Amino acid sequence: MQLTQTRTRYLSLLSGLALALTSLNTAAAEKSGREVVEQVCSACHVSGKDNAPKIGDVTAWTQHSKKGLAKLTESAIAGLGKMPGHGGQPSLTDLEVSRAIAFMVSSGKALDPSKPYASPVTMTGERLAQQHCVNCHDVGQAGAPKLNHFEDWKPRLSKGIDGLVNSTISGHKAMPARTGMANLSDTDLRNAVTYLVVQSATYKPK
Repeated sequence: MQLTQTRTRYLSLLSGLALALTSLNTAAAEKSGREVVEQVCSACHVSGKDNAPKIGDVTAWTQHSKKGLAKLTESAIAGLGKMPGHGGQPSLTDLEVSRAIAFMVSSGKALDPSKPYASPVTMTGERLAQQHCVNCHDVGQAGAPKLNHFEDWKPRLSKGIDGLVNSTISGHKAMPARTGMANLSDTDLRNAVTYLVVQSATYKPK
């Protein structure tokens, strides 16, 4: 009886530890608006470099956001003028970019949004895959899973499509963050990943 109770407590402790670690990893994966601004955006938006609206300049940010936060976020994701896509940090998610927008527009007063203000579709997943992704996935360059070889993709699906999309956003081994295209949105990448997986799973040799 005592052994059973000890084992139960032990398993409960392990379960709680695993849950705590999962929560920590999730929190670490999503930066706050303040963190993104301090680590990335401040390089230009503190001094107003290249006419970037300064943090704290309410008039300037009101002018830039007059078409809505979604439109402003789309510009930050795709890049505008001398500002590169995702602020030059392609590993930032669209949600993190949205949080940075919220922080700067409100002079740090707004709460971080839980969903991105925008995640625009630049092109179809098929077009992106065929024009860009196949450069590596067609031949399995640097260990990339081959297109139309589902056996290459299957073990990588242990965390589902989300796991593959997250790897595509942050970069994985020889693949750079956002496949080297910082102007692509999270939605663009998800559509391309979904196409590659479905195409590979349904492929039938002629």
